[in-house]
Amino acid sequence: MSTQDSYTALMCSLPRSERLFVDRLPPLSRLRLNKRLRALSPEDAKVLHLLEHVLSWQEYDIEITEAQAVDRAKQTLPLIPHSTLRRLFLDRMELRSAVAALRLRHRGEPAPIAPFGFGRWTRHIPAHWSEPTFGLDAPLPWLNEARHLLEQNDPLGLERHLLDTSHRQLKRYGARHHFDFEAVAIYVLTWNIFDRWAHSNAEAAAERFEVLAQQAMAAFGDINLEGTHP
Repeated sequence: MSTQDSYTALMCSLPRSERLFVDRLPPLSRLRLNKRLRALSPEDAKVLHLLEHVLSWQEYDIEITEAQAVDRAKQTLPLIPHSTLRRLFLDRMELRSAVAALRLRHRGEPAPIAPFGFGRWTRHIPAHWSEPTFGLDAPLPWLNEARHLLEQNDPLGLERHLLDTSHRQLKRYGARHHFDFEAVAIYVLTWNIFDRWAHSNAEAAAERFEVLAQQAMAAFGDINLEGTHP
């Protein structure tokens, strides 16, 4: 069986669900998902592992340090050969960076003097620090609601909103891929969002976001990828 045929068969075997925040569990267990992922080529399996290691919400637990988060991003981006997955990667990291900036400002921190974050807005965010959404309402329309939930001290609502935003990003990219490796990777990243929500609760969300607020992902200031967004 060719790689294309095997990936077509793999995608056809994966159950679908669009009911994020409604279904209590992902559409299949991780054990069963992993069994199906054995159909991936070694090269694609490695790329998927790298993507999950950086983008999966479960991987960003409360013990992760700033240096570890930055190191993951710096090492992973050059190893993603697929243009769709690179753009998806950058979108997600820009989401993380924008939320980190919101949290820093919410704590009363002044504008960073160096480029901040990851992606296209490393210089824009510090330059527009006093604006409610850093002047990013058009490219990041979800940011205003994130700001509101943060100011309302609603950590679970904020997590739900960010998971929903990430889910919508994945659906947008997934609409362009159906029976290739990119489709498989997007399915797995979507599965991780379902799984994250299934295990969320207010206490865990509060603890997780408080620690991230303290860390503030400040080391992202060491990364300036302006001009690299495909």
